[in-house]
Amino acid sequence: VGPILLGVNVDHVATLRQARGTNYPDPLSAALLAEQSGADSITIHLREDRRHIVDQDVELMVKSIQSRVNLEMAVTDEMLSIACDIKPSDCCLVPERRAEL
Repeated sequence: VGPILLGVNVDHVATLRQARGTNYPDPLSAALLAEQSGADSITIHLREDRRHIVDQDVELMVKSIQSRVNLEMAVTDEMLSIACDIKPSDCCLVPERRAEL
């Protein structure tokens, strides 16, 4: 058994940004801080409605994070296209709505 790895999800940082209606706190800044503090990967969830994380967040994460970026996404043509274009380290396919469980 290998070492336990730490993945940090920064979605709630984006939730705060959206709730405040500002450009802060910045999910990328939080992700970089987590990475500098020892995180092995960063997880973000790009929803179809762009409720919290937006396309620009995903693009900046993939370009800026040195460790792995795990993109959580729905199984739709649009999301699959984004993943193929941006090329995160990992993708996790998740239901968008409870009815999809």
